[in-house]
Amino acid sequence: MKLLNKSLLITAFLFCGMLFTSCEKEESSANVSKVTNYPTFDMQGAATIFLEKGTPFNEPGVTATEGGEEIEVRTSVRGKYRGGNTLDENVSDYYTITYSATNKDGFEGSVTRDVYVVETGDLVNSIAGLYTSTVVRNGSSSAQYTDMEYVMVWQNSDGSYGISDGIGAYYSIGRAYGPAYRAPAKVEANDISANDFTYFPFTVGTFGGVCTMSAMVADPGANTLDFTTVWDAGYTFEVTLNQVEI
Repeated sequence: MKLLNKSLLITAFLFCGMLFTSCEKEESSANVSKVTNYPTFDMQGAATIFLEKGTPFNEPGVTATEGGEEIEVRTSVRGKYRGGNTLDENVSDYYTITYSATNKDGFEGSVTRDVYVVETGDLVNSIAGLYTSTVVRNGSSSAQYTDMEYVMVWQNSDGSYGISDGIGAYYSIGRAYGPAYRAPAKVEANDISANDFTYFPFTVGTFGGVCTMSAMVADPGANTLDFTTVWDAGYTFEVTLNQVEI
């Protein structure tokens, strides 16, 4: 009889231990599984907009939802070539608008819209404009360096012209190395119709080195801007820019 009582006691003890362990596991895992709804965006209008300089920009709008419920959208702007954190319709630049939203769990999402504010020159009085670019480097080219989108030319406040990439975006776009490999350049137009320009040395982004531009020719009939850039790293770039109609 005593043996039976002892066995019952042990069985009861083990049962309670299993029950306690099971409850403990259930309690510790109660909050592990959780569903979070990331921000979902609905962008009205085009993802890329081309705007003639001086034309008002009308924001098409972006909404964000979390699990079907609308949440707040934050907006920021960055001018890629000339800086600035607002979109100025009177300043030619390639602007990126970023729309961001954060869900209740702190997870953020975003979408972007590109806006090109472009001054289109007639290539007689102004070489400003948005251009596709075709580049021949050391006598060689291929499809990836043909009609690259885009190189921008704008007029600075001092009358000189800025060029977003003085080697025609060969590395930044053609090789897809990105904006760190752009080669921003500047020229002064003494007499565009006579193809009389003053050139300033510039460098190739992360690569460095010194570039010298020469022989710029503006052709209003063909809507092209041609020039040669020699880089002291041992490369010569023959660049043809084709003006884009906005």
